[in-house]
Amino acid sequence: MNRLGEATSPYLRQHADNPVHWREWDAEALAEARERDVPVLLSVGYASCHWCHVMAHESFEDQATADQMNENFVCVKVDREERPDLDAVYMNATVAMTGQGGWPMTCFLTPDGEPFYCGTYYPKLPRGGMPSFTQLLTAVTETWRTRRDEVNQASAQVAAALRDQAAGLPDADLTITPELLAHAVAAVLRDEDAEHGGFGGAPKFPPSALLEGLLRHWERTGDPAVFQVVARTAEAMARGGIYDQLRGGFARYSVDAAWVVPHFEKMLYDNAQLLRAYAHLARRSGSELPESLSHRVTREIVRFLLDDLGTPQGGFASALDADTHLEPGKPGVEGATYVWTPAELAGVLGPIDGAWAAEFFGVTTAGNFEQCTSVPTRYAEPATAEDHARLEHVRAALIAARDRRPQPERDDKVVTAWNGMAITALAEAAGALDEPEWTAAAVRCARFLLAEHVVDGRLRRASLGGVVGAAPAILEDHAWLVTGLLALHQATGDLGWLDDAQRLLDTAIEHFADPDQPGGWFDTADDAETLVARPRDPIDGATPAGASALAEALLTAAAASDPEGAARYRELADRTLERGAIVLARAPRSAGQWLTVAEAALHGPLQVAIAAESAAQPTELLAAARAAAPGGSVVLAGAPNAVPLLADRPLVRNAAAAYVCRGSVCDLPVSTPDELLMALRRN
Repeated sequence: MNRLGEATSPYLRQHADNPVHWREWDAEALAEARERDVPVLLSVGYASCHWCHVMAHESFEDQATADQMNENFVCVKVDREERPDLDAVYMNATVAMTGQGGWPMTCFLTPDGEPFYCGTYYPKLPRGGMPSFTQLLTAVTETWRTRRDEVNQASAQVAAALRDQAAGLPDADLTITPELLAHAVAAVLRDEDAEHGGFGGAPKFPPSALLEGLLRHWERTGDPAVFQVVARTAEAMARGGIYDQLRGGFARYSVDAAWVVPHFEKMLYDNAQLLRAYAHLARRSGSELPESLSHRVTREIVRFLLDDLGTPQGGFASALDADTHLEPGKPGVEGATYVWTPAELAGVLGPIDGAWAAEFFGVTTAGNFEQCTSVPTRYAEPATAEDHARLEHVRAALIAARDRRPQPERDDKVVTAWNGMAITALAEAAGALDEPEWTAAAVRCARFLLAEHVVDGRLRRASLGGVVGAAPAILEDHAWLVTGLLALHQATGDLGWLDDAQRLLDTAIEHFADPDQPGGWFDTADDAETLVARPRDPIDGATPAGASALAEALLTAAAASDPEGAARYRELADRTLERGAIVLARAPRSAGQWLTVAEAALHGPLQVAIAAESAAQPTELLAAARAAAPGGSVVLAGAPNAVPLLADRPLVRNAAAAYVCRGSVCDLPVSTPDELLMALRRN
C-alpha cells in the first residue's frame, strides 16, 4: 500500500494517491527489499519540479506501470529538500553513471543501498533514443534475476567510488591572500556575458552568492570593473522575465541567455540570497539607475517573501511550483499564472491602458513564450511622475486580475537552512533600508525555528504546518541558522541571539567536523544514519556548500564572542577557509560563498561596536555604520558591557562612541558620523 499520506513533505504527499506502493526511506524499506529479494526503486524529486510532475502523471499515476513497480521493486520516494544527504549521495552516483544529473532522479539499489543503475526522467513511451520507463523496469528486473553477480560487482564499484569521492578536499598548501582572491575574481569576470549580464550561457542561473562576494571584493579593492559587473548582472536579471515584474520575486533560472523566459518555480533559497545581494547593492547605490532599481527590487523581494512565502507560524515556505493546474486531474501548465497577451491586458485595463502596459512590459502579439503569450519584462522606467502613477495603477489592476487566475501550488515545507538565509537577508536588508518591520519578521522566523526545529537539543531539517519532521539537520542548516541568529544579535543588540547561535555552532563543531582534516566538515552528523558514503560537497551551487556557509558562521561568531570563544571560532574559520582556498583557485565561479567569507576575513572582519545608553536608542553613529561598513562587518549598538562586543567600551564624555576594529587591531573611539566614516574608509 502507499504510505505517504502522513509524510511531512508536500512532495511526498503529492504522491500519496498514486497506485504505486510508495514508502519513505528508512531501514524497514531496505529490510523489505532484502526479504523479498528485489531491488529498491528510489525516486527523488521535489514539489516544484516540472519534470517530476510530468513523470508522475505519465507513469506513477498509471495502474499498469504501478503494478509492475509494486511486483518487482520496493518503491521509495524521497524529497531532495527534506533529505539532501540522500540526494547528494545518489546524485553523485547518477552523474558518475550518466555524465549528468537532475530531477526526477531514478535509481535502482541493492538492499544494502548500493546503486547499480541510475538515471533521471524516463518517458511513458520510447523517444529520442531513450527507453520507456516500463522498458527500463523490465530490463532492470531481468538483470537482477539473471545476472546478479554483475549487479553486485557494479554496485560495489559504485559504492567504493562514492566513498572515495567523499574523502574531502586535498591539502593544497594554499591560504587566503589578496592575490588568490584577485585571481578568482579575474577568472569570474572573464566569464561575464557582457551583452546580457551574468555568467556563461543558457540556461542561466542567478549567481546569488557570487554577487555578494564580488560586492565585498569591490569594497575592499575599489576596482570599478567589479562593481560594474555586479550592477550589470543585477539590472539585467531585475528587468528580465526571470523577475516577476508584478509581484516581485525571482524564478529559479532563465531558459535563455537574456533572462527573458524563466523556469517559473520560485525558490526561497534563491530569493533570500538575492535579497542579501540587492540590499547590499542598494546600500552602495545613489539615486540613478541601476542604483534606484536595487532599492525597488529589495523592497519587492521582501514583500514577496512576506506575502507569498510566509507561513502562519512565522517561517517561510520552500517554493512556488512552476506549473499551474488549470483543470482537475490534468497535467499542470508551466507559467500559466504569469503570462499575458495584449488582448488580456486590454480586457483588464481597457484599450488605452492595455496598449500602454503592453508596450511597457514587452507583451506582444507574437509573444516571447509559448502560444503567443509573453512573460512581462521591464526595460525602461516611467519617464514622468504621471507615468509612475499610471504604472502603479496598472500593476495593481494586473495583480488583482492575476490573483483571480488559478495559482501554482506552494511547497509549505519550512527548511531550516533556507529560513536561516531569509533571517540573515531580512535583518541585513532592514539595516540597509531602515525598515524595522523586516527585522521583526526575521525575529518571528527565528523564534519559530528555535521553538519547533530544535528537539532535545538537536536541530531538525524541516517542518510542515508547525509539525517538525524526523529528518535531522545537516551542516548547512546549522550554519545558516547560526548566521541568521548572529545577524539578529547585531540588529537588536540582544545577547540571547548570540547565546543561541553559540550553542548551535558548538553542536555543529562537535558533530560535523572531520577529526582527520582540520577545517574539513561533513554534511551529515557523526551520529546520523549511515549511508553508502558520508556526503560532503565543498562546491557552492544554487545553495552554498555547508562548509563555506559554516565558515561565515564561524567568522562572524568569532567577531561577536568573548575572547575565549573568539579565538576558538577564528582558528576554525581560518582552517576552513584555508581548506576551501583550492575551490577559489580552481573553480571560482562555484565559490561564491567562499569568496564572500574570504573577503570579510581579509577585512578583519571589520567590527563596529557602538556604545550608547541602550540598545534601543537609535544613534546617528549606528545609521552611518550600517550604511558604510563593508559586507561581512559586525555592527552592533548597545549599552557598555551589555554584550561581548561592547565589553570595556564605555561612552565618551557621556555620549555615544563607536569603536572600529579590524580583527584584533582597534582604532581610538570616535563620536561623530563623519569621524566614523573616515575610520571605515581606511582599509
